[in-house]
Amino acid sequence: MIGARLFIIAAFAATALAGCDNKPVAGGAPPPPPVTVSKPLQKSITEWDEYTGRFEALATVEVRARVSGFIESIHFRDGEIVQQGALLFVIDQRPYQIAVEQAKADIERARAKYDVATADVDRATPLVRSQTVTEREFDTRKSTQRDAAGQVGSAEAALKQAQLNLEWSEVRAPIAGRISARRVDAGNLITGGSTGATLLTTIVTLDPIHFVFDGSEADFIRYLRLAQAGVRQSSRDAANPVSVRLADETDFKHQGRMDFVDNVVNAKTGTIRGRAILDNKDGLLTPGFFGRLRLYGGDRDALLIPDSAIASDQASKIVFTVADDGTVGTKKVELGPIVDGLRIIRSGLEATDRIVIEGLPRARPGQKVNPEERAIKAADK
Repeated sequence: MIGARLFIIAAFAATALAGCDNKPVAGGAPPPPPVTVSKPLQKSITEWDEYTGRFEALATVEVRARVSGFIESIHFRDGEIVQQGALLFVIDQRPYQIAVEQAKADIERARAKYDVATADVDRATPLVRSQTVTEREFDTRKSTQRDAAGQVGSAEAALKQAQLNLEWSEVRAPIAGRISARRVDAGNLITGGSTGATLLTTIVTLDPIHFVFDGSEADFIRYLRLAQAGVRQSSRDAANPVSVRLADETDFKHQGRMDFVDNVVNAKTGTIRGRAILDNKDGLLTPGFFGRLRLYGGDRDALLIPDSAIASDQASKIVFTVADDGTVGTKKVELGPIVDGLRIIRSGLEATDRIVIEGLPRARPGQKVNPEERAIKAADK
């Protein structure tokens, strides 16, 4: 019995030792994970750069009276469209009508004195030749005549000023546009003039309308380089086309053109101010609205890839490339706008690179993958 047990133990030990000399039955390392790769799509495109901005009126006017007085009547409805020259406020005109009548009376008085002085000169003219009137007395009469003529001119100027003040007692719209709410009611005493005048209301123009935005210094430099190369004219020299969409819109349906680029880059923000002008016949676009603008960036050949093929590495954007032997690598890229559903790659990628477009979580730099080729296609318009 003991011998049988020793035989079984010996046989088991021999089997174990024999197993140490053989390789494991199970398979080796797992196969490379599958990913989908493609070369960037090469296409001739019209590039559009996007910016966020807001609408501004071409003109904004604060309506103030040029003369003081009590508001007698108001002739507009708050928030309505007014035409240039439309009557807005009437200031009590009675003091200014009295001033006009007074100025007219002063003219008559001055003209009467001028007539008397002229008659004295006419009577003295033949007498001075016969020396009945001395030269000194004749000069005095001529001086009196000139003084009377000056008084007539001064009275006439005073009448014009009085008539102008009477005209200014009717406050009219200096521009056409949408008027704000009244700031004063009838019966209030207001101050007019060039300083300290009471604000009555404001008016803004609506058609056309400006869209103001800030572009980065990098974009501005790129535009300058394109202009130097003759690829795209500067917006300072050409009315480059733009399109704008509002916050609730998906399409850039409002068309316009560039009409201004500022002369300095803001040192604090590193941006430069740009401005476009758009038609606004229906009055939908309102000063203060925010929107998204697309600016013509030039026609060129570009490399395009899906947004889903782009990963982030801290502050950089990268794509995963696959070499001929299946090894995964990375390339840092500079992104452009989206065209036909694909992202423009401005730099960092070659047309011959194979990039991972599907299966990014399975791609690890330095490891191998099993690539499956598939062409990138632009979205249907």
